[in-house]
Amino acid sequence: MAKDEARARGTDGGGPAGEARHTSMRRTLGVMDGVAIAASSTAATSSIGIGLGLTAAVVGLHLPAIMMLAFLPVLGIAGAYGRLNLVEPNAGNSYTWVGRTLSPWLGFLTGWVNTVGTIVFMAYTTAVTGSALVQLAGEAGLHSAFGLALDPDSTAQTTVIGLVVLAAATVVAIRGLALAARLQKYLLVFEYLVLLGFCGYGLFAGSQPFSLSWYNPLDIPSFGALAQGMVLAVFCYWGFESVFSVGEEVREPKDASRGGMIALVVMALLFLLAGTAFQRVLPLGELADNGAQGLTYFGDKLADQPLAALPLVALTFSAVASLQANVIPTARGTYAMGRDGTLGAIWTRIHPRYATPVAGTVLITVIASVVALMSLVIPTVTDLIAAAVNAIGIVVALYYALTAAAAAVRFRHLLRSSPGQALRAVVGPLLGAAVLLAVGGYLAWSFYDSADHFELSADNGWFQLLVPVLMIGSGLPVAAWARWGRRSAYFRTGEGTDGEAPGVLR
Repeated sequence: MAKDEARARGTDGGGPAGEARHTSMRRTLGVMDGVAIAASSTAATSSIGIGLGLTAAVVGLHLPAIMMLAFLPVLGIAGAYGRLNLVEPNAGNSYTWVGRTLSPWLGFLTGWVNTVGTIVFMAYTTAVTGSALVQLAGEAGLHSAFGLALDPDSTAQTTVIGLVVLAAATVVAIRGLALAARLQKYLLVFEYLVLLGFCGYGLFAGSQPFSLSWYNPLDIPSFGALAQGMVLAVFCYWGFESVFSVGEEVREPKDASRGGMIALVVMALLFLLAGTAFQRVLPLGELADNGAQGLTYFGDKLADQPLAALPLVALTFSAVASLQANVIPTARGTYAMGRDGTLGAIWTRIHPRYATPVAGTVLITVIASVVALMSLVIPTVTDLIAAAVNAIGIVVALYYALTAAAAAVRFRHLLRSSPGQALRAVVGPLLGAAVLLAVGGYLAWSFYDSADHFELSADNGWFQLLVPVLMIGSGLPVAAWARWGRRSAYFRTGEGTDGEAPGVLR
């Protein structure tokens, strides 16, 4: 009882987090709220709009094949998240589960790279959002402002515009999950109607010859293309686990698991439909060359204005919802880390009226804004996206694999007692982890082997490798400070995040 009361005030007896005073977050979310948060964080429309062109440049006319192939290991990872969440819903999710089951150091790095990866994602998504808005302005006849020609591929222009949108999304996130989830539902309905309408029409109206080889991963030209394509495709699915970050605000743990799984399956179907439709409408060269404007170009090929602008509007809505949906779980993750004393007490401050981690939400936005401004050294939005997506993809493969390993270790007893449940909680996650580590490791090696010098360029292999290395390596000194400086109980030998022994089931 004393421990529960202490946690409600923001202290677990393990360090500086005990200095914070706050109220608890409220359990207000159901299944459909979870679907909205997971789907908005995954941002299928944005992934289709900018990711399919990038992926097609790697795997050629095998977008449906690579999206189906990547779904399988991610499905295994989803089984790990769902099972862990059922026995221990926690705002820290993988950070807590890996730390308790495998190692506090691995757990901290899991939480760290998840947070840093999302911040990098938010930083480049501000540019994507700004680019979509500039494109919309162009469709409306506005091609210059304040004497400056508007360019949707300029990172400077698009980042400034996107930061304004990020600030607005942060305000909504602070005001509570119920409001944010309700807004995201409306945006998702519009996005999906537009995607289904245009992609469905494209299946029949496209002039490119259909081929079953599009669905055959064995026809992908090389293992290198397969590995990079897998990383890009896994990145497209990344975000379904956001619903588990709000596990302490979902009314029933099983609702979060259902919401995440529903969102993941819907994503897979949309990616399969869009990949097929894009290849029916666009020749490979046009699909690969349009990159960040892929969905806009697709819409222009199928319809005249103003109908052709609908995919661009859907992309804008998706980018805005994605910014908001990603700041929410990230703030919850840092809240859990602050509660354990591995980060400062400021991350645990809860808004007295809205019951949201207000300080963490604002800090995440500020840091993402700084990273977005730093990314201006990369001149075009297309190059910025390519550099960020590859880096985040490698990091996501790592922390997904660690979460899967935690589930396999924690539920290994099911191999003897319940083989059916073990398939989802142990075997599937382990197979998924093995695939992700293999393709992520191969891609990292290919980056290293592709260059003989370092250059601050999105297509320089050493630069592409440096970004995920920094994302992972930067967590080590922070973890060391949490262990020996903050003296967090999270790192005490034989203790979990709340003093329990690792592997304890609830």
